[in-house]
Amino acid sequence: MDTLDLLLHPVRLRITWCLSGGRTVTTSDLCAQLPDVPKTTLYRHVGLLAEGGILEVADEQRVHGAVERHYRLRQDRTLVDPAAAAAMTLDDHRHGFAAAMAALLAEFNAYLDRDGANPPADGVGYKQGTLWLSTAEMTELAGEMVALLRARAGNQAAADRAPYLVSPIFFPIARPGQQDEER
Repeated sequence: MDTLDLLLHPVRLRITWCLSGGRTVTTSDLCAQLPDVPKTTLYRHVGLLAEGGILEVADEQRVHGAVERHYRLRQDRTLVDPAAAAAMTLDDHRHGFAAAMAALLAEFNAYLDRDGANPPADGVGYKQGTLWLSTAEMTELAGEMVALLRARAGNQAAADRAPYLVSPIFFPIARPGQQDEER
């Protein structure tokens, strides 16, 4: 299974999110963090991610006669390179977007189901808006956002930090010139 197929699955996306920020976790830890995912499903997806090189074993310990593995995310393997993205078909993009939205919805529902969930106090936001941009302006905006996010991407887990899922989505909602044709 290639990297694209490995990453474009809702459960596997959520597993990678749980391991972001340099965290090392066991499968039991993942089960606690993703209680809505059946254990057998979670173990199967962790196995696929490990076999595919997305996860690596950081440590192994014997616990009650069994080997407990501690996994870490290989950041270099979680990116879809531009050539692979360019080679994706429209159906591949449709599948990828659906997987990302399913993972996002599942993660948001899991957040709301937690004791003490308080969207206003937790800074939850899901605003949408339309920007009129040329291709060059869109490229510039995307670069600015990447730079902005990279400035914080190296942050490690700490007592005063919580992981926040950021999910910018860009796509044109109409063909260039279409609005003029409709008038």
